[in-house]
Amino acid sequence: MSDPAPICLRITATPVEVRAALTGLMARPDLTGDSDFRQRLEIALAEILNNIAEHAYPAAPGRIGLCLSPGATGMICQVIDYGLPMPGLAAPAGHPPPMTEANLPEGGFGWFLIRSLCAGLTYRHRNGQNDLTLIVPWHQ
Repeated sequence: MSDPAPICLRITATPVEVRAALTGLMARPDLTGDSDFRQRLEIALAEILNNIAEHAYPAAPGRIGLCLSPGATGMICQVIDYGLPMPGLAAPAGHPPPMTEANLPEGGFGWFLIRSLCAGLTYRHRNGQNDLTLIVPWHQ
């Protein structure tokens, strides 16, 4: 029996197109994994793709390439765009924002969530291309 083929998408980097792509991806019958895995995958990809739409392409929508390949320990996700690089040419550490009862933040949890749901995250910026690769484990 052969390994499942990778699933590759091209997405316009807008919130509406990201949501449509994720909805279509999650409905695919060839997307492997149980419901818990699929929820974690969707949350991680939603955070990543929306970050690209908001921060990598702040002036006008660009393109995002997404490829998912089943691996031994989880789904290998490669996300490529040609927008602005990440600050410091590195993916954020993913620490939760400081919180006090009097001053609860509305945001700042994205990279904390991404890193909590993923393993083996790598980021490279080369020749104007951002390449983020990560694994969403089959089981957590």
